[in-house]
Amino acid sequence: MPDIAPTIRPVIMCGGSGTRLWPASREAFPKQFAPLIGQRSTFQETILRVQDAAHFGRPLIVTNKVHRFMVERQLSEIGIEADILLEPVARDSGPAIIAAALFLARHSPDALALVLAADHMVLKPKAFREAAIAGRAAAAEGAIVTFGIVPTSPATGYGYIQPGDAVDDRVARVARFVEKPNAETAIDYIRRGYLWNSGNFLFRPDIVIAEYEASEPASVHAVRKALEQAQSDLGVPVLHEAAFLEAHKTSFDYAVMEKTKRAAVVAGDFGWSDIGGWDAIWAISERDAEGNAAQGRAIFLDTEGSYVSSEDQLVATLGLKHVVVVATRDAVLVADKSRASEVKNVVEALKKAGRPEAVSHARVFRPWGWYQTLVMQDRFQVKRIVVYPGGKLSLQKHFHRSEHWVVVKGLARVTIEAETRDMAENQSVYIPLGAVHRLENPGKIDTEIIEVQTGSYLGEDDIVRIEDIYARS
Repeated sequence: MPDIAPTIRPVIMCGGSGTRLWPASREAFPKQFAPLIGQRSTFQETILRVQDAAHFGRPLIVTNKVHRFMVERQLSEIGIEADILLEPVARDSGPAIIAAALFLARHSPDALALVLAADHMVLKPKAFREAAIAGRAAAAEGAIVTFGIVPTSPATGYGYIQPGDAVDDRVARVARFVEKPNAETAIDYIRRGYLWNSGNFLFRPDIVIAEYEASEPASVHAVRKALEQAQSDLGVPVLHEAAFLEAHKTSFDYAVMEKTKRAAVVAGDFGWSDIGGWDAIWAISERDAEGNAAQGRAIFLDTEGSYVSSEDQLVATLGLKHVVVVATRDAVLVADKSRASEVKNVVEALKKAGRPEAVSHARVFRPWGWYQTLVMQDRFQVKRIVVYPGGKLSLQKHFHRSEHWVVVKGLARVTIEAETRDMAENQSVYIPLGAVHRLENPGKIDTEIIEVQTGSYLGEDDIVRIEDIYARS
């Protein structure tokens, strides 16, 4: 490694579905993209946390191909450019991190990789940056550095790290990793100076590749082949699916950290939370004198220790203690806060019942923007459609419905058969059944329309795509 301090390239792991934060987090729109605390998503906050150009380089985002356009949109909202690597299927954190290490070994061989989960919250970003910089020298020398959190309570929901001998004034070797303990054991761990395991890492890519190969050579070979045979999707590499599936589905902790002799830890107090449930959101939120916290519009009457999150409507509570109320546009959760970890069981029950709310939101995101159904009846449907600047719906037609569009914001470019025209606010157009049509936004602000559909069948699968800039045809 060079004498000068190596650049640290953040690697943002952007997978996971976050079912314990239902209904705000669902498979189609998982928690890392939702503004759970404040106005930005945890994905955006994670990126912004490591934007000091003196130490941190261009981010690499590893995400599922389903969420590719969501990642690009949220990056553009905060004005940050990044490399993106797409997984065709989820194989847990082990194959994802080794794919990132192989990518960086090829494109930034002198850089360190700082692997961060996109769905964690860090309330003290300066302290975290200082910890990452403090671990840089050890990582450059070949240590695989993780970040241990000084416990604030004997939590049973986290794994723990026992620090060993000091490497320098901030870095210690890892004596051992331990699984999530019971309450009595957790108290003993805190007494003995153990740390919470945050699941974030700093390392030289070549070191991690070698350590992974030592335990799972076939998996590294499979991921390397998946990267070499990656296909470009509108300029973004997608790992080759058949090759990637050959990699053993496992966590990075199990594949590397629990086996390596190179593990080291930097301890710190970063205001960290993995926000694994609504009780964790409550714990890091600003609370009133009665211990209540809210995101959105809420009023608490004779209520203690409770949390409310509301997307649109006002939520009022009366005579409650230690509850969670989460109201989205199409679902409401009311739960005992102490049982927040069991919300995933609600999602499983919804899936078994065939309820679409288990995986999808009322607001459905697409590469060009999003739509939301406002009214749905037997033979008509009313939608609100928002198209981002530069966004373009596919050139399409329908067999069972006609549509009427009213522009309520921005500029809409509408194609119907051979005619294309621009429409301003308060203008409308009718699309007959079977007509080939397209909607796009040539302006600088979002275009918003109200769409009224009428016909014998209004399902989303009544779309014949003739041309599509997002390769969905």
